[in-house]
Amino acid sequence: MEKELKINQKIYSLLLAFVIGGIIGFIYEEIFYKIDLGYFVWRGSTFGPWIPVYGFGSVVLAIITEKVKKHPLWTFVLCLIGSFILEFGTGFVLDKVFGLRLWNYYEEIWNWGNIGGYVCFRSIALFTFAGMFLRYSLLPFLEKFVMHIGDKKAGIISITLSSLFIIDIIAYMIVHYFIK
Repeated sequence: MEKELKINQKIYSLLLAFVIGGIIGFIYEEIFYKIDLGYFVWRGSTFGPWIPVYGFGSVVLAIITEKVKKHPLWTFVLCLIGSFILEFGTGFVLDKVFGLRLWNYYEEIWNWGNIGGYVCFRSIALFTFAGMFLRYSLLPFLEKFVMHIGDKKAGIISITLSSLFIIDIIAYMIVHYFIK
């Protein structure tokens, strides 16, 4: 029988998923753009090796699939819909409200099913399967890790790492959008 996680352990696991999701997203984009462009480019909107939309997306997918995690088909459907809404909504709002275009699938390879440059079949398929990996592999691992090392250490590690990520997001925004 599975041991029930305390609320703080769930939060620590989500904070770690936020950081790891951001790092995995950065690695994915570095590899993808090396293939697409033929050379490495710094992707993301931070100074560190993480991309916020992947971190936030990890947390969103973890939360929306929590209640259906015993049903892989429903988990898949929620990952698919959640990924689409998150990517399209984020891209659209950043573009239309802030005049900021962080990605444009019109300019990339493998962009079949492109909608406004905000989403395409490849991106949603990848994020859906990444959400399944998150739900059935990464989160269980993180939850066991958090329970194994104890609340105090888990709190220190998860809060420190996620705080660094958030501070980096804020610092990057200040430097690139307000100081220029």
